[in-house]
Amino acid sequence: MASKKVQADRDEFKRYKEDVKKEGKPFFPYAIFHDTVMSLVVVGVTIGLAVIWKFTVEDGEPGALGPLYEKEADPATTNFIPRPDWFFYFLFYLLRIFKWPETVILGTVGIPTLLLILLIMLPFYDRRPERVILRRPVAFVAAILVVLSMGVLTWKGATAKEGSEAVAEVPTWAKEQGFADNPVAVEGATLFAESGCLNCHVYLGAGSSNLGAPDLSAEGAKGRGIEWQVAHLKNPSSKTPGSPMPSFAALGDENLTKIATFLEASKGEK
Repeated sequence: MASKKVQADRDEFKRYKEDVKKEGKPFFPYAIFHDTVMSLVVVGVTIGLAVIWKFTVEDGEPGALGPLYEKEADPATTNFIPRPDWFFYFLFYLLRIFKWPETVILGTVGIPTLLLILLIMLPFYDRRPERVILRRPVAFVAAILVVLSMGVLTWKGATAKEGSEAVAEVPTWAKEQGFADNPVAVEGATLFAESGCLNCHVYLGAGSSNLGAPDLSAEGAKGRGIEWQVAHLKNPSSKTPGSPMPSFAALGDENLTKIATFLEASKGEK
């Protein structure tokens, strides 16, 4: 014999079917059909705009929807700060909270996936007919917490400072390390700050240690030499087998030499 709750669910479903038969239409297939049609319209409009944008451009002149591009991407740029679109700022900031290697999987996959699963399963584990907000304190508080947390994380992600913004610290580095009178080392320090090195390395307290990257504050005290540093920057795994550090060969030999000079001038705080 069915329990009272199961019987109540059956009675509610029966009333729903009767109401639909008398006054409305069932969700399937009518609502599904409408959503499908609208989705196709949106996709069609997007494709149409892309076609207009592409084929109204002539001889590099802007078309009906603007130019195809302003200028070609420069792989050697050092002043571009990569940031996601604003609606991904909350995930962007999670990466700054859960750092590699111990917890990055939790911030990038674990928490978002868990919350998404809970949202998808909501109709299955919350089957109460009550819809008055004040009579559903748990759902109400959970919704408020989600909105607040995503709002705070979005704001924090929008205002977070990147490694390249540490350029202002270069004069301090030069003074503390004693290479203020070496213009090549100063330029190398600026490139070091602009190129995102502080995303994984620490230098005189700035940056963050990720992927096991070492503190470079006293890199020059190891006596490796500029040639070694340049070769390492071009192909990190050739000098440090198994290194997850990416190649910086796109910066060019001149810039790599400047960074190497800076690293060799870094003997530790005086």
